[in-house]
Amino acid sequence: MRAWLTLLLILSFFSGPALADDGTRAAARAVITKQVEALGRDDAPTAYAQAAPAIQEMFPNADLFIGMVRNQYRPVYRHRSFVFGEGRDTGEAGVVQSVAIQDEYGVDWTAEYSLARDADGTWRITGCRLIKAPGTSA
Repeated sequence: MRAWLTLLLILSFFSGPALADDGTRAAARAVITKQVEALGRDDAPTAYAQAAPAIQEMFPNADLFIGMVRNQYRPVYRHRSFVFGEGRDTGEAGVVQSVAIQDEYGVDWTAEYSLARDADGTWRITGCRLIKAPGTSA
């Protein structure tokens, strides 16, 4: 019985999401960095260019896109710190990159960026989920 439980533990460990390899992680981080730096300069066209086609369809121009980021992703738009965490391979030609953010008011957040590779091999941001740190108020 003990050997069976050990085997199950080993299999469950290896069946979880894999860490992204160094090249994939570096490419994902480069795209996110390019977008975040563009947001910091209010460079809407460059920030918009990092978004996947599906995001660009929802926001058909750079001004609408940056307006949405200002309103719905304020911790990404303006922050005190932005530190990359773990990158995970989704197994679907994509990656999820975790980022620890402290917003302009000192509130801690985690951003989970999802990215996918276009047909031409270019990585683009397909989404971002913000999670406020436990114990912080609105």
